[in-house]
Amino acid sequence: MPGPIYFAIGDVHGEANKLRQLHAAILDRIAFEGVSAKIIHLGDYVDRGPDSRGVIDQIMALEQRCEGDPAIEIISLMGNHEQMMLDAYDSAGTADGGMWWAQGGAETAHSYGAREANWRDAVPKEHVSWMRRLPGILRDEQRKLVFVHAGIEPATFPQDDQRIWLWTRAERFFQQWQWPERDELKGLMVVHGHTPRSFDPEVYPHRINVDTGAVFGGPLTAVMLKEGKRPEFLRAD
Repeated sequence: MPGPIYFAIGDVHGEANKLRQLHAAILDRIAFEGVSAKIIHLGDYVDRGPDSRGVIDQIMALEQRCEGDPAIEIISLMGNHEQMMLDAYDSAGTADGGMWWAQGGAETAHSYGAREANWRDAVPKEHVSWMRRLPGILRDEQRKLVFVHAGIEPATFPQDDQRIWLWTRAERFFQQWQWPERDELKGLMVVHGHTPRSFDPEVYPHRINVDTGAVFGGPLTAVMLKEGKRPEFLRAD
């Protein structure tokens, strides 16, 4: 029996309309395929774009909708922008709040109808709790798949930590020739976002980058991974 189809969605950054279109396309494709599926959001739902609140509302609604469906599982991972937002939320009056605000947090606060002084009061507690529960990584050890926001540390994986998973842009991750000869890395495929490239996803033997700059005018992209098949891509412009 074939394993589930994976759909991994890149950085959304408040682009709620694109996410709505992409979710619809993915659900249509799942119905067409007629097999079980896992929809993975790779993080960075908030900041920069126009409707961060709408993005979180959509994802939470999809999770609730699919909760009783044995054929569809929704997994949402932590991105560095969610971590920055939580750090700011927990650090009233400190530099953490200012850093997040400058990195797109202002747009997120505005999506909740708030300004800088009162934004914490405007964010629903269920949104904060949801973000706190987001895992940093998902692994399918049988299929040698890793889903993570930014990447891994090849020298120490799987003993690397969440800061790497959320933030890395190291060439030693991007360039496979820099990967050490380790059993843990043989045949590994890392699916990630975090580093926007062109309007097209990056596909290499060891990694797939689906951050196609949705908030910068590019499409929102998902990769479809079907066992024994080449990657396919869905997008919302």
